[in-house]
Amino acid sequence: MTKLFEAPLYPYKWSPDQDAPSPVRHPVVIIGAGPVGLATAIDLAQADVPVVVLDDNDKVSVGSRAICFSKRSLEIFDRLGCGDEMEDKGVVWNVGKVFFGDRQVYDFNLLPEEGHKRPAFINLQQYYCELFLVERIRALQAEGKPVEIRGGNKVANLTAYDDHTLVTVETPEGAYNLEADWLIACDGAGSPTRKMLDLDFVGRVFEDNFLIADVIMKADFPTERWFWFDPPFNKDQSALLHKQPDGVWRIDLQLGWDIDKEKEKKPENVILRLKDMLGPDVEFDLEWVSIYTFQCRRMEQFRHGRVIFAGDSAHQVSPFGARGANSGFQDADNLGWKLKLVLDGKAPERLLDSYAVEREMAADENILQSSRSTDFITPKSEISRIFRDAVLDLSEHFEFARPLVNSGRLSVPCIYDGSPLNGPDAAGLPARTRPGSPAVDAPFAEGWLLDRIGGDFLLLGLGAEVPAKMELDGIQITGLTIAANQINRDLKHRYLGEVGSAVYLIRPDQHVAARWTGFDETAVEQALAIALGKKELAA
Repeated sequence: MTKLFEAPLYPYKWSPDQDAPSPVRHPVVIIGAGPVGLATAIDLAQADVPVVVLDDNDKVSVGSRAICFSKRSLEIFDRLGCGDEMEDKGVVWNVGKVFFGDRQVYDFNLLPEEGHKRPAFINLQQYYCELFLVERIRALQAEGKPVEIRGGNKVANLTAYDDHTLVTVETPEGAYNLEADWLIACDGAGSPTRKMLDLDFVGRVFEDNFLIADVIMKADFPTERWFWFDPPFNKDQSALLHKQPDGVWRIDLQLGWDIDKEKEKKPENVILRLKDMLGPDVEFDLEWVSIYTFQCRRMEQFRHGRVIFAGDSAHQVSPFGARGANSGFQDADNLGWKLKLVLDGKAPERLLDSYAVEREMAADENILQSSRSTDFITPKSEISRIFRDAVLDLSEHFEFARPLVNSGRLSVPCIYDGSPLNGPDAAGLPARTRPGSPAVDAPFAEGWLLDRIGGDFLLLGLGAEVPAKMELDGIQITGLTIAANQINRDLKHRYLGEVGSAVYLIRPDQHVAARWTGFDETAVEQALAIALGKKELAA
């Protein structure tokens, strides 16, 4: 990496909290300045919620780590104010190819549908993602927003109480205490917070290892996701290739279970494997090397009183499918608005229980998909391997077999079917935008619908007039009416189907809360109460 990423980005600085006679109380403290912690801090700061981020490091991550950021994550970044920076630097891709042995068996397009602002995926090194998020925090600080990153601040101890958490923080100038009304743990898969509270994961650890190598080279591979089953250069195993910015390529090579990890990570051994794959004449340099083991696990509960877990501290999945960081951003997206309303006294504390319900549901979906991918990629019996290889052979010539191939079902946002926050649903409207689903982007008025939806409660009227402004139960709701003559083909297909008009209540995380075929203020008020956790949907 360049010196840009080696220098401290948020170096340790003395804080007045360190000399306070008693612990200073903060509304929200976030542990961990990784991508999920930073995204959560931005979301809260944009809503004027004071937030302090504590991190024992002072710079962005070393190595690419997470690289595949999904369309939904880019839409979340748009709301956080840094979507353009991410896509402009990232490598855009929609197409993937699957190989079996030395031949391509088929390819697929993750976004064949036109009319979306963002692509299916970008590839971007995690250190760039963190850099853009930190720069966004700096911009918010310049605007006077209440957000602070404290580098060189290591959380050493926690004491959880009914109404706050006492945090002991170690710094280069000694330890100090502070208090948090709400503590959000975004401190990674090894989460010290989780261990301090004597909590653990449940789930599976798979008996396999993969080598990650970030390689700097000039290559003429296209900007696509390439996945190999049983390639000639890694016999009886699998491999993955992705392009990143700055001439960096991500290569994953399956190694098997019974290996010497330290031996496999030695540069001379990694280089030998890469030469087998790339050819002896390809010149390259190693930027970063790591070995990981498949894990599909999560905490049983994401909320423990005033302590809430998000990102890898709450759940882990195997990397095929890019469901780790992307699901973490959806955690942040789900949590921010709920915590804001609880702190403002506009929603009961049990609204935060819905964060746990919805994101635990999402974690289960991601774990299920990742486990299936892992089982397909690494068959556990000879019969399983025979079945897998037969499916791969068939997929080259027969389309019916292709859905059975699982090289990693790529990340999609969870639809919160059955969520306690879902309100009524009108019959006949498209299933893809039902309550619990994320709003789907579409072209609108020389721009994009999701940009107009924004990050507050919104009432969307399509062929049905809705008020431009409403205040219900202390909540401001913006109205957006799209007249019948403004409804284009994409809007009709995604939001109306064969129905002539519709009204959607959309949550601040851009998930649909309820929908009807026309506007009724009383119905909207009742659905809002459900979305705030104040009322249950009538049977």
